[in-house]
Amino acid sequence: MTSTTDRTVRYWTRYVAADGTWRDKRKLPPGEDLAAFRAGLGRPAGTVPALWPYYTSPIDDRLARQDKVSQELTAEHAALALYGLHQQSRPDPMHRPDIRLGQALRRLHEDDHNKGFTREAVDRRVDAAASATQVSAFLTHLRGLVSQLRTVGAPLDYDLLLKDIRDWQRPDTRQLARRRLGLAYYGWQPAPKR
Repeated sequence: MTSTTDRTVRYWTRYVAADGTWRDKRKLPPGEDLAAFRAGLGRPAGTVPALWPYYTSPIDDRLARQDKVSQELTAEHAALALYGLHQQSRPDPMHRPDIRLGQALRRLHEDDHNKGFTREAVDRRVDAAASATQVSAFLTHLRGLVSQLRTVGAPLDYDLLLKDIRDWQRPDTRQLARRRLGLAYYGWQPAPKR
């Protein structure tokens, strides 16, 4: 079985620099790519031909012989689909390194955006996502939350989101992903490096 390293260049990294700005303001993600990604919303990994050219996860030979895909590919598929939704019609990059999902969602909670959702409603949606025990339910809740993030222009780190989605698929790592979400959402920040 092969695994992906942290050095894998994902789609969003081709366009967004490490500081969260566009690498080249004249070359933004094509709308056709984002539409292809959105076609993957709610659909299993590997079933949307338009997404195949964008996958960077290695193929697990053992799973492929069983007509299955890896947890890594499932997570990448979901992250691409959510990125397509998030970046749609947004002039600024919606991928920003080092912004965890919980931190981005905290911005929804803290800011009075007057966009038709209240702090209590955001709390309920985050709680519902965090309580999900199946990755499909988690992704359904994330889809609604990412739509809200798009509305207010709040970016997040899609590499970290991919890791959270991958971790959500296994009970032993789901607890870690849930803890990361909760700590970031309720405002914990790591101590500054010395």
